[in-house]
This record gives sequence, structure tokens and C-alpha cells, in this order.
Amino acid sequence: MKKTLIAVFLMALVTYLPRVLPMAVFRKEITSDYIKSFLYYVPYAVLASLTFPDIFTSTTGIVTAIVGTLTALLLAHKEKSLVVVALCSMLAVFITQILL
Repeated sequence: MKKTLIAVFLMALVTYLPRVLPMAVFRKEITSDYIKSFLYYVPYAVLASLTFPDIFTSTTGIVTAIVGTLTALLLAHKEKSLVVVALCSMLAVFITQILL
């Protein structure tokens, strides 16, 4: 039981520190445009790096993965909503799997 409590405490500390530290360190508003733009794009970069490898292992073949990825990238470039991008890329993968 002692090891479990220590593990829970350490996990709580590890997840709590990254949330509190920025508020404690940066008391003033960030004025640097570079840092603001960096912090703006971090969530998108993390999401992309987490999901991109799974794109190529979630379908039956590399061709269907490429078709789905290209469809998603094209629709995202045209600034379509997330729901439209996801549904159309799934439909493109489904149609490609039927045709191949």
C-alpha cells in the first residue's frame, strides 16, 4: 500500500507541476510575438505527432492510408470543419478499400 501511495503522489506531482509552473513563472503577459506564436502552434504539433503514425497502421494498405491522408490535408487546407475533414477522409478510405 505504501508503494501505491507514493506512486499516486508522484503522478499527481508530475501532472500538477506543468500546469502550475507557467502561472508561477510568467506573472506578466507574454509580449514576444515569437513565443506567442510558438505557444499557439504547440497543441497542433503535438496532436499531429501523436496521430500521424497511426494513420499508416490503421488501414489495410498503404494506398488507402495515403488517399485518406491526402483527402484530409486537402480539405484542411481549404479550411473545412473538423467533422467534414474526418468524415470525407473516412469515406475516401472506405471507397478506396472497396475499389482495391
